[in-house]
Amino acid sequence: MSYKKCDYKNLKELCNNVFERFGYNKEDSNIITDVLLMADLYGIESHGIQRLVLYYNGIKNGRIKVNSKMKVIKETPLSVLVDGNKEMGQLVSKNSMDIAINKAKISGFGMAVVKNSNHFGISGYYAKMAADQGFIGISMTNTQAVVLPTYSKRRMLGTNPIAISMPAKPIPFLLDMSTSVVTRGKMEVYSKNNEPIPEGWALDEEGKIITDSKKIIEITDREGLGGILPLGGHSEKFGGHKGYGLGLAVEMFTSILSGGFTSDNVRFSKGVDGVSHTFIAIDYGMFGDKNEIEKRMSDYMQKLRDSEKVQGASRIYTHGEKEIEAYNDRIKNGIPVNQNTIKEIEDICDYLKLDIARYK
Repeated sequence: MSYKKCDYKNLKELCNNVFERFGYNKEDSNIITDVLLMADLYGIESHGIQRLVLYYNGIKNGRIKVNSKMKVIKETPLSVLVDGNKEMGQLVSKNSMDIAINKAKISGFGMAVVKNSNHFGISGYYAKMAADQGFIGISMTNTQAVVLPTYSKRRMLGTNPIAISMPAKPIPFLLDMSTSVVTRGKMEVYSKNNEPIPEGWALDEEGKIITDSKKIIEITDREGLGGILPLGGHSEKFGGHKGYGLGLAVEMFTSILSGGFTSDNVRFSKGVDGVSHTFIAIDYGMFGDKNEIEKRMSDYMQKLRDSEKVQGASRIYTHGEKEIEAYNDRIKNGIPVNQNTIKEIEDICDYLKLDIARYK
């Protein structure tokens, strides 16, 4: 499948206009767009503009309420429990991380737990928000159940990503990872490209390895058996039980603490997505001089980059490097967009009576 290079500014204008046509004000549209396109700029196609159709469908079927606002249910000096109230996930999440950061500024620690939200884009966006203000940032979410517990054929967990970020020089630390071997969004990209998925990513309804990308999308679109594997694969041999445990830990921090839907109920209740998130900001100055702590992190990351490479490797990366390099390239040279995604965007523009030609 071919890709078209699209100018970032044009895509930004397009997305902003799409969300404004849906009924969002300029500020909220810009927040949603910023999260969405940050994924594309970082080279994470699965969570970028190809997700526009997910929000389009969510708004049309009422799972996302355009004029809804999140509600604070319970609050302490260190924490807040939020009902997302079916608001767009990016808006709930940015505002909730802002609350956590503000609490960390006062008390050294802040934590926001959210229920009844929606898909929030890339988890790393919110962890980076905290790091940009001089804190350790942690963000995580549960998702629709598409992941199989170790030795199970039934999907019970989401891809349940976690992101952690901390200031460092010259490049901040930014880990953004699913607790499954791959995200469902990545499967969607393979399906759009008519490509088979690698062996070891998923099992079918009978618990057998599957490589048909379209088939695994069909399987995970409905309740039942078969799904994506946790980090480490289908057994304990390469640590599949560890990925399973990490996914369950994210579930604990999100749906269990918030009282929201666990992954096996997300999106399967009529008219409700019911996604849960958690956002944490930590002022590491509680443990010593912040500049010295940041320098230790920076020095150690440089040691990792400078360590001896295995044969055939060109370099050793630290987490966040590839994203920054992708960002710089795509701002300058454009964002590659799948032709099937462009067709989806054209359909959305037709529905909203937007002239897509002006953005090309």
